[in-house]
Amino acid sequence: MRFAESQREARAQSRWLVVVFGFAVVLLVLAVNAAVALGWVLTGPIWLPGEIYFPRHFWAVNTGVTLLFVLGGWWVETSQLEHQGGVRLAERMGARAAQPSGQLDEQRFVNIVDELAIASGLPRPTAMVVARDQSINAFATGWDTDDAVVAVTRGALDHLTREELQGLVAHELSHIGEGDTRLNLRLAGMVFGLEMIYRLGQRLMEPGERGGRLVWFVIGVFLMAVGWLGWLAGHALQAAVSRQREFLADARAVQWTRSRDGLGGVLRKVMTQQRERLSTNAIGSPLQHLLLVGNEAGRLAHWLDSHPPLAERVRRIYGRTMGPLPLAKPATAVGDPTVIHA
Repeated sequence: MRFAESQREARAQSRWLVVVFGFAVVLLVLAVNAAVALGWVLTGPIWLPGEIYFPRHFWAVNTGVTLLFVLGGWWVETSQLEHQGGVRLAERMGARAAQPSGQLDEQRFVNIVDELAIASGLPRPTAMVVARDQSINAFATGWDTDDAVVAVTRGALDHLTREELQGLVAHELSHIGEGDTRLNLRLAGMVFGLEMIYRLGQRLMEPGERGGRLVWFVIGVFLMAVGWLGWLAGHALQAAVSRQREFLADARAVQWTRSRDGLGGVLRKVMTQQRERLSTNAIGSPLQHLLLVGNEAGRLAHWLDSHPPLAERVRRIYGRTMGPLPLAKPATAVGDPTVIHA
């Protein structure tokens, strides 16, 4: 794996996709103006004698309301996520603090987090465990390095060797060091903001005593259509950004641990779980982009999946195609002498 080239490519793609995200907001504003104008025309003035007219400040008000909903929704959702902090967000995803005093495998996990934090030069993140999830997975969250959390699932503790767990933790620490956790939370807020236009359309279509009921109903239909397309575009762009950051974190994990078989072994065991349908992912879909391995399903999964295909990630790590690995339960040893090279 060519680390520098892979990292430059992922960073460049991420910057470009964030710019496209902003461009999508501009297109949404134009589409809302067009939808409201079409609804206005179809429900009245076109049938009246004379030229079609629009109320004073029609375009300015539409633009202002659209930006109020999109940017306001983005700000509200981001503020709520920021207020929760890394630990509370992890708890929302079903994690609890690691318990090294009573669990040998959790002691091993905590030791690895400490070792890799020193090797990477990052502050030690809080180690947490998603005890109800039997799939092999992990995530990192938090707004900065001092608020960071690294969490792994029970399946990861049960099925990964120490070397593989090192690769897994190194991948998540890369997300923290590169600022991906903050970026992912901000992108989640923007997608929520884009969804607000759809919700506005729903609100306008609700029954109620409102003058010009047909006008509001038609405008609501158009706003729902535009809002859904905006949400879909935003979610697809969020997923595209996340996929590039996953490639970057994979490259960084191999670089830090000096081992392809660490993270590579993790991904190859996940391939086995998915092939044999052994995983029971307990983490909800709205937070899939924070995970090591996502679980999107459906016809739009190719566009909305926040993670690259496992086979492609494994191929980039090894430089060739590699098959799945069996899910053997590793021996747990608190004093494992495995050494990490800083």
